[in-house]
Amino acid sequence: MNTSNEPVSLRRLFMFFIPMGLSVVLINLSHVIINGTLARSSNEEIILAGYALGMSMLAVAERPAVLLRQTCSALVRDRTSFQAVKKIGFFVFGSTLVFGALIAYTPVGHLIFGTAFGAAPDVEREAIHVFYALMFLSVFSGLRCLYQGVIIYKMRTRWLTIGMLFRLIGMFVLAQYFLYVGVDSALQGAVIFLFGMMIEALISWLEARRLLAQMPAKADDCAVTTSKQVFGFYSPLLYSSLIVVWAMPILNVLLGTTDRPTLAVASLAIAGSLMNLMLGFFTYFHQIALLFFKTNPDQVRKFTLLLGFIPTILMLLMAFTPVGSWMFYHALDVEGELLQASIHALRGFLPFVLVFPWLDTLNGIVMAHGETKLMFKSQTTNAVVSTVVVIVLAILLPDWSGAIGSLALSGGLFAELALLVWLFRRAHRAPAALSEVPRLSGGA
Repeated sequence: MNTSNEPVSLRRLFMFFIPMGLSVVLINLSHVIINGTLARSSNEEIILAGYALGMSMLAVAERPAVLLRQTCSALVRDRTSFQAVKKIGFFVFGSTLVFGALIAYTPVGHLIFGTAFGAAPDVEREAIHVFYALMFLSVFSGLRCLYQGVIIYKMRTRWLTIGMLFRLIGMFVLAQYFLYVGVDSALQGAVIFLFGMMIEALISWLEARRLLAQMPAKADDCAVTTSKQVFGFYSPLLYSSLIVVWAMPILNVLLGTTDRPTLAVASLAIAGSLMNLMLGFFTYFHQIALLFFKTNPDQVRKFTLLLGFIPTILMLLMAFTPVGSWMFYHALDVEGELLQASIHALRGFLPFVLVFPWLDTLNGIVMAHGETKLMFKSQTTNAVVSTVVVIVLAILLPDWSGAIGSLALSGGLFAELALLVWLFRRAHRAPAALSEVPRLSGGA
């Protein structure tokens, strides 16, 4: 039963949030499995760099599909509204499949990775090869997110954890097989990823199908009946994401101008996987705000303040104590120059994890008010600032390797939060609205 319109306790928020948080931790563990598997190859820098370049382009293809989760949980209240969202979803799936096929099987792949990114021929080859599998991954990721939107709205978030557990088991088994036969290609990492995503999409579909059967054909309090109405909410999210997701590919291109381009890209990818592992549990603040802020604002504020500083504490532990080096060496089999560069890149992510919980909460509040156009402006600013920072650092400090990328991403996130706070306050000039944002953003 959905209780988002009723008074809610902190205990209920935790019970809703914890399964979602655990599912993201498991997602990032799956990336650790992949990176750890590829790091055990004989050409680890080349394979990891190729996989990282391919994954940066996957972010471009996958992001429109991932947005279906928020769209579905915000708008779907009956089977009619779900059908309207699903029509948008299938258009997105078809588009991402075509995009992936162009990279994998046409000269577009060479133009992106070889010409635009300036990757070495062996790294370019690995990056193109991963899209033989990744071109299908966006479809299964989108299906997963579409059905998870229904699951989240119906407060059945434990199914997100269940789905991820099965996904993780499947990926681990396949990774062990590849380690047994030998790891010699970044494509093997992409196949592991695709296999796990197919498992999670299947489980999400099975549960959401059951929940949809229990929902009315047309709810009296749901005004969404057409795809055009859905697109009005979805399109600003789509346009902003299409700008933001290019930040990572552009960043990888600019890292190619540093003293050690392959080392820079590989160390940023490894540091990012560990950063995402620490931050992963705390990436669903927006869902709490989206579903509960309008009716329970005080509880949402308390919840955010209780958990919002934990990622920063974890980052300090990993980046500035021997724990981080131990994790890189024993969990990912990273050593030597790559390990040192990864530690430095991890330290550059400290501002990122400090800002993220507050920005994610504010994004949820913005979506709850249906003001997704504000997010287009703030996320565009993020992309611009990240690009400017990486250009400046690459010129001034070309020997900083992956730390250039992590500092650029942190600077972009700071800029995004600052602008979104200003835009939201300007849009809500009533005293009650003005009091909401400072209390959320003051902790950052």
